[in-house]
Amino acid sequence: MKRKAFICLVASFLTVNAFLPYTASCQIHKGRLIGVLSVQGAIYLGTFGGLYFLWYKNYPHARFHFFNDNNEWQQMDKCGHATTAYNISLIGYSSYRWAGMDQHQSAYYGGLLGFLYLLNVEILDGFSSQWGFSPGDLAANTVGAAIFLSQQLAWNEQKFTLKFSFHPTVYAGYNPGELGKNFIQQMLKDYNGQSYWISCNISSFLPHSSDFPKWLNADIGYGASGMTGAVKNIIEYNGQPTPSFQRYRKFFISADADLIRIPTNSPTLQLCLPIINFIKIPLPTLEYNTLKQFKPHWLYY
Repeated sequence: MKRKAFICLVASFLTVNAFLPYTASCQIHKGRLIGVLSVQGAIYLGTFGGLYFLWYKNYPHARFHFFNDNNEWQQMDKCGHATTAYNISLIGYSSYRWAGMDQHQSAYYGGLLGFLYLLNVEILDGFSSQWGFSPGDLAANTVGAAIFLSQQLAWNEQKFTLKFSFHPTVYAGYNPGELGKNFIQQMLKDYNGQSYWISCNISSFLPHSSDFPKWLNADIGYGASGMTGAVKNIIEYNGQPTPSFQRYRKFFISADADLIRIPTNSPTLQLCLPIINFIKIPLPTLEYNTLKQFKPHWLYY
């Protein structure tokens, strides 16, 4: 995921009122709507203000230009953009429903929020000499928002959710400037340790009378490893030679939990479980990679 897109996702999850119970009616509560829009506006300004000082301030401005980065990082960043757009759309929908909007209005505005939120990142990139407006990122943002919107309109629920997981890797140590110098930076920067998942809720396709656990999901995932550079690996860092790693893709099958569907009477859990639902639960996983290897993992995250 682009580091900036991931920060947008994390910041958006601080919108706590997005996960309060929906109103029973479709009558808009002006106070709640004002609160939702105020919090979203504050997060928007805070996020993009932070991005400016963390990234854009350090590089010269340029005339608006395009940049094709579709061949970078084994397309892991595109998965990150789609996942971010999807989850921001879901947050927006939940917020608008809480404010009293009807389901269709909330779905359309939520999907639009996910798309426009990241469109602003692309526009800022377009005016930076370091990056550029990426049509590939725009397409990924569109796909993520569309995955949310199409399900909400068709089923009035999310049978498929997009999730994220991360684990530290050895590769960051060979290019810490690009992949991160500590755990937090590596979670944002090291694509080798990131994985992206499509999580399917099985019970949502079964009859309501089924005893199958409502919270149990089946996941397919994607990852990549062996990358110390965007397009090709570096051969030295700070004058020191780096090992030669083979770049490869990974595909996963695993189980998961849809935390929103876990029944609980605890107000604390009702608030906390949805907030972390975009994170894939570490569980036994089967990996197949482009090195033609099958690798079982007792726990993968």
